[in-house]
Amino acid sequence: MCVATQSAALPSASGVMLESKVAFLRQASSFPDPAYRVEAIETHMSWVFLTEGYAYKLKKPVCHDLLDFRTIEARHHYCKEEVRLNRRLAAQVYIGIVALSIDASGHLHLGEDGTIIDWLVKMHRLPAQHMLDYAIKNRTASAHDIRRVATQLATFYCNSLPVAIKTEAYRATFSTDINRNREALSRPAYQLATEQVSKLCDDQCHFLLAHPDKFDERVKKKKIVEGHGDLRPEHICLEPTIAVIDCLEFSRALRITDAVDELGFLALECERLGMPDLGHILLDVYSKLSGDTYFPLLLHFYQSYRATLRARIAIKHLDEAKFRYSSEWRSRATHYLQLAQQHQDAINSVIESPA
Repeated sequence: MCVATQSAALPSASGVMLESKVAFLRQASSFPDPAYRVEAIETHMSWVFLTEGYAYKLKKPVCHDLLDFRTIEARHHYCKEEVRLNRRLAAQVYIGIVALSIDASGHLHLGEDGTIIDWLVKMHRLPAQHMLDYAIKNRTASAHDIRRVATQLATFYCNSLPVAIKTEAYRATFSTDINRNREALSRPAYQLATEQVSKLCDDQCHFLLAHPDKFDERVKKKKIVEGHGDLRPEHICLEPTIAVIDCLEFSRALRITDAVDELGFLALECERLGMPDLGHILLDVYSKLSGDTYFPLLLHFYQSYRATLRARIAIKHLDEAKFRYSSEWRSRATHYLQLAQQHQDAINSVIESPA
């Protein structure tokens, strides 16, 4: 099992440290396009460098349970995969990949002259004020905006080839993740409401066992596709055309999903940010355009499950020293658990109501 490594001083196969690459890419003079300043943003797996018109993403040589970027060959492969996969929903954004090289004098430069020591994904920079999360937070997102998003996504899912998967295997993915969620969220160090977590996960398992036919139907109707994997408002640009970026390029397994599950997650995120009506419009437009009908309680299950999974992802930030004393991630995990419970309650209220 890989152990996550986050230090800025990670060595690469070439011997050039990550911190040296980052220092070079922070300089405006390092880029071939006119750049007056560079904004550098660090994420768990990458460094992103923003110039006036472009974004360059450098993958860290890290290793986690689901990915291994420690070799230049792996980073090259996943840079190409990132471009290929994201061009499905944002062809106009993803330009290609760019080599980071070192010359005989030990100077770094972008381009393939010299010895290639790393690779970057190059994209057109998207304006923050046109991203869906910004529009929701500022209450400027409209029904028209979300209909445009739904239309593009409906076309994408309808044109996606169904993934061959056995019904038992599809259900097993949920069962496995529910148990992982329960275990992670119940750690005493996280100080979450463990009884609530246990009851929530019990209810999710009960629904999964009580309604296998509803899951099997989605497989038999060929609605399981290779989707985006991380469909959140911050990954959707509204102008000048709809663009959906930052899919999970490193794991095909995480991209395999029911279209309704993935859209339900986006609807859940709209709800979390305070505009649940956008999610209702999204799902309604998708259903009408695609002709895809589904068991309403299945959607609530998907959303309860996704919210619990996001709670797990959020709370695990506390494992890192720089987040350990921040209240943000525990607060976010708690909010996700509240949303998970609300959607599970919607299921329970139907199941428990008299005939």
